Amino acid sequence: MFAPQVHEYLRTFFHETNCEIESDEGYMLTVQLTIDIDKKIMNRPFYWQYIETTGSPPNPARLTLITDRSKIDNPFMGEIIHFGSRRLNQIFKATKELGAFVQMYEKVQQAENGNRSTLTPYLCVNYKISYYCDQTKEKMYSLGINLVNGNIHDDFHESVCNLNLTNEPTENIYCLPYIIKPHRGLERLDEMIQSIVQNDDHSWAQEAKMRWEKEQEVLDYFYEGVEEKPESYEIEKKALEERFNPRIKVEIINGGLFYLKS
Repeated sequence: MFAPQVHEYLRTFFHETNCEIESDEGYMLTVQLTIDIDKKIMNRPFYWQYIETTGSPPNPARLTLITDRSKIDNPFMGEIIHFGSRRLNQIFKATKELGAFVQMYEKVQQAENGNRSTLTPYLCVNYKISYYCDQTKEKMYSLGINLVNGNIHDDFHESVCNLNLTNEPTENIYCLPYIIKPHRGLERLDEMIQSIVQNDDHSWAQEAKMRWEKEQEVLDYFYEGVEEKPESYEIEKKALEERFNPRIKVEIINGGLFYLKS
């Protein structure tokens, strides 16, 4: 997720959550948060507890977020935000809570012959794959499956971003019933994401194990000749395992059922 993608994501998030975007430079956003969004992403529960207990006037935060630090001279103009940063992860979490699942319909023009337009159901799931060792790498995937013919599309979120979508179907459309049930569609998307993980380059894991072995050799050197290792040795050994042991985590960020024109 590069800087322009992060910026577009933030712009969409704040627009959809009714936060006022006071300025948008393309690489820096200044936003007046609503009370609800402040509570979700600013991590100041004691402030809101005080406000609600005393009945004092609320003052939700005003944020300036820098998505591309290379385009500014003063890094203290705002908070630098990027993929993997704590603030963006808080916003991802808020997005998951607010819109874990949506059902949307493409808004289409009335056909000239008066016939209703046909919309096809798609199940979309947005995944985050995290690769952990002493370093962390994250990847985002948006997959969509056609619930009529079973075709799977990647970058699905990108394909629907510019469509005119609505929460309610209009009168001039006919929604095809799905042949593949959504739970089965989810199973197929999960199988696809597992295949992506399995076929990915896992040299990072081997490299992490090599660094782990070197650190273990250093630890063993300091305790060389000690027959009964003290508790501190076991604690440090366990810490090395937690730090270097390669692991992969797959999460579903959110998803939705989309009825789109074929």
